[in-house]
Amino acid sequence: GAAMFYTGLAQDIGGQIVKLFGTGEIKLMVGIMVIAAVMSAFLSNTGTTACLIPVVIGICKEAHIPVSREMMPLAFAAGLGGTCTLIGTPPNIIANVALKAAGMGDLQFGFFEYAWIGVPITVAGILYMVFIGRHLLPKTDADDFNVDEVEQEIEANETSKTKKIICGMIMLGVIITMATGFVPLEIAAVIGALLCVITGCLSERQAYDSIDWVTIFLFAGMLSVATAMEKTGAGKMIADTVVNMMGENPNPYVLTAVLFLISNVLTQFMSNTASAALLAPIGISIAQSIGADPKPVLMALGIAASMAFATPMATPPNTLVLGPGGFSFNDYAKVGVPMCLISLVASVIIIPIFWPF
Repeated sequence: GAAMFYTGLAQDIGGQIVKLFGTGEIKLMVGIMVIAAVMSAFLSNTGTTACLIPVVIGICKEAHIPVSREMMPLAFAAGLGGTCTLIGTPPNIIANVALKAAGMGDLQFGFFEYAWIGVPITVAGILYMVFIGRHLLPKTDADDFNVDEVEQEIEANETSKTKKIICGMIMLGVIITMATGFVPLEIAAVIGALLCVITGCLSERQAYDSIDWVTIFLFAGMLSVATAMEKTGAGKMIADTVVNMMGENPNPYVLTAVLFLISNVLTQFMSNTASAALLAPIGISIAQSIGADPKPVLMALGIAASMAFATPMATPPNTLVLGPGGFSFNDYAKVGVPMCLISLVASVIIIPIFWPF
């Protein structure tokens, strides 16, 4: 993902595809959300948003459209698209880490398995923004915002066309390898990362800087926390409390809704990675307490952690567009809360269908 940004390939793809949709507000909104969702399914949500911010600002100024009309759709689409694949967003990977930590490695989610819920939610989110959400957006411009600062943030270097092609081939190869299961996910990822450095698409320093060490340590720490919660009985105690509140045989749809709300509300005020890491072991304990499959429980918790749209600090993409869009806290609540509710309804309907309790 970092190599695509550093070689300029991601910027080229984003710029060309967004331009294909024209400069009308609605067409541009659809174009931005579609490309942001597709890119964030395979790349960093944060990187995708940062990469497209200067592109969107430039197009909005050409089309005489207030930048605020397109910035929030961009951030929301990056969050939505991340739910479509295993590598799209940290909570998705955390679910697999939690299953492995609980000795259920054979139940781990497949690369595209998340698409059963991710694609419908993404489509619903785009339709919501086009028909309802855009009417709730403010009409402020970003005249005081320095586009150069954003470009410096993403640190995209001008490189040769050859490197862009090589980078694209490596990324495609990694995705195909992960999707087919030819080798373990982690092996495919490491080989791809090494090839990016060996071919010069990424320097060693850039590769090192692009690793999200906070996420790495959260994953590692979560394994210990999960073990501690199991050994001490803390996970079972929390799980029993939640289950008792819902009765002995909770309705699957009620359980999905409750777990979704707990995870979603928590993530509005803390990292989605942290909230997913905190709740995943508890979710497995809840599933074991009621004799249910842990996969739908973890799916509800993970999707909810990625669907936090009601505050600017809920996700990095939300925070990134705060300045360029000139948004207030209330703007996020006004547009984001209905999006969260739509995600809740979609999850309650879809999750029990594809992952029966």
